[in-house]
Amino acid sequence: MSINTNPPSGTRDFLASDIRKRREVIKVIQEVYESFGFEPLETPAYENLSTLLGKYGEEGDQLLFRIMQRGEKLQQALAAPNVAQTELSDLALRYDLTVPLARVMARYAGQLPKFYKRYQIQPVWRADRPAKGRFREFMQCDVDVCGSTALTVETEVIAAVSTVLERLQFNDFSVALNHREVLRGLIEAAGIAAEMEGTALVAVDKWDKIGKEGVAAELVNRGITAASATKLLDLLEAASAASDNTSRLTMLRENLKRPSALKGLDDLQIILQLSAATGTSQRLALSPNLARGLSYYTGAIFEVVVPGVAGSLGGGGRYDGLVGMFAGREIPACGFSLGLERIILLLEERGYFAESSNALDILFTNFGDTLADTLALATRARKLGLTCEVYCESAGLKPQFNYAAARGARFVAFFGEREKAEGKLRLKDQTTGAETSVAVEELETMLPRAVTPK
Repeated sequence: MSINTNPPSGTRDFLASDIRKRREVIKVIQEVYESFGFEPLETPAYENLSTLLGKYGEEGDQLLFRIMQRGEKLQQALAAPNVAQTELSDLALRYDLTVPLARVMARYAGQLPKFYKRYQIQPVWRADRPAKGRFREFMQCDVDVCGSTALTVETEVIAAVSTVLERLQFNDFSVALNHREVLRGLIEAAGIAAEMEGTALVAVDKWDKIGKEGVAAELVNRGITAASATKLLDLLEAASAASDNTSRLTMLRENLKRPSALKGLDDLQIILQLSAATGTSQRLALSPNLARGLSYYTGAIFEVVVPGVAGSLGGGGRYDGLVGMFAGREIPACGFSLGLERIILLLEERGYFAESSNALDILFTNFGDTLADTLALATRARKLGLTCEVYCESAGLKPQFNYAAARGARFVAFFGEREKAEGKLRLKDQTTGAETSVAVEELETMLPRAVTPK
């Protein structure tokens, strides 16, 4: 019986060229985040199930990859009558990086700065239906600030993410901006009962996937009257159709009565004003129908939008209540998460990465008799910061040149009996075909010059 060698659905294997691309993008993200003063954090791949449950809303909880209890505890659970599914699991793979951050804030509160600015680049797992650009295992690149309610925080995380995307040569993105309290005010204005607020937000969050009519149908299916659903969507559509951010703010103020919603509009206006100082205000687009499905958001919310691209490249918002669930006291927080997989997929489509990335600076040929000398030369070359490989077996030129091409080596180096007698290492440029020689005794001085691209 043959063994299925495909990775599990929704996951991927990453070969060398894939990893080099990922490292290139991650390096940019790290450099930008650290330039804003954010410090790195890593947390375990799995958390206690109790840590994760109830933090993501009904749909999010259903997408948790749960880990069954083990050994004796599992046997005891299975032996119990009418055992529930939840009793078979005590751990789950992390769904995002925000809840683990909240746990860390509570666990190490006395050791962390007053304003804890952290970034985290690690994989997360969701038992979702795989699609193009959507995986069950994927990397998130989070940046968060804990400890302040000041709108400086929103401004800074938006600026950090915008800087990353600009460094990656995204010139056409915008950041959709909204506020959870504004949405709650619109839901109230549409005559939807307060207890239906959460289910209404889940439906509105699907606007970009199923459109206005689809959201209307889902609202009705969730128990909201057709009249209220229509009024809510008409309010959202009318505000979204306004020509610019100022006009949208004005239109929303005319329809909102709830004090917290009006305060939310004030917050959005301040974020827009402050973002002018960071050079990102032109990227911000007030989007009244942006909902963000996760239930822990409390204030401003945002998403990265690229024209013609389904879904977003990242999103986030303020979540002042989440950390307090673990810490026993309110700790305000706000963050932004970039989706590495979608970013790389789009960069590949746009030709951002070089067509051929050189894995090796030099492939040293192997003719057997001079192998020890060749190994010594390769060692010296590596100490100069060059990437080098010695062909494993003694062989003729053709297989060694074929291998050099397959490995993307910039140069092929020869040190056979003739070169040893002359005391010179011979190099062939695989791009131009030109040959040059470097005296062995001058290797440390001359080799870097010889292999530096002109």
